[in-house]
Amino acid sequence: MIKKLFLLSLLVGLFCIIILPVWAADAQYVGAEKCMMCHKHEKRGDQWGKWSTGPHAKAFEILKTEESVTIAKKMGIDDPTTADTCLKCHVTAHAAPATAKQDTFDPTEGVGCEACHGPGSLYKSMRVMNALAEGTQDAEAVAFVNGDEETCLTCHNEESPTYKPFDFKKDWGKIAHNYPE
Repeated sequence: MIKKLFLLSLLVGLFCIIILPVWAADAQYVGAEKCMMCHKHEKRGDQWGKWSTGPHAKAFEILKTEESVTIAKKMGIDDPTTADTCLKCHVTAHAAPATAKQDTFDPTEGVGCEACHGPGSLYKSMRVMNALAEGTQDAEAVAFVNGDEETCLTCHNEESPTYKPFDFKKDWGKIAHNYPE
């Protein structure tokens, strides 16, 4: 009887110490640098390399250009690098509260991985990413989002002052990461 009570207490203790905090944890934005660790290898698709040299990584910086400042002025915006109207599409997690962003998160990285895949604190580990790939991890439980056309269209739409028609199937490789199908 004492052994059973001890084992039950041990299980309840482990549940409270390990499982409950994970369930209770809110996912936080960690920044693209955390994704780089696993996603920079050519044999895995080099998503980091494609992102870091593509337009999304430069999305915040583009707001500092003369052209962007001119466009912003026409819209009645003094500084596009501080305007919510611009930042909502040029900065990952712009509208998220500070408590949803870890110290490693850098808003000036532009449109990072987490803009399409959700805040990464709960899925950034190799173990969780492998389980997601194997289908043994519930994506929603770790706040992982598999970016889709709807995700892209939140910014690639006619509300953008530099809108160009967006065809998800045609543009997926150029605009996103050129992930293998």
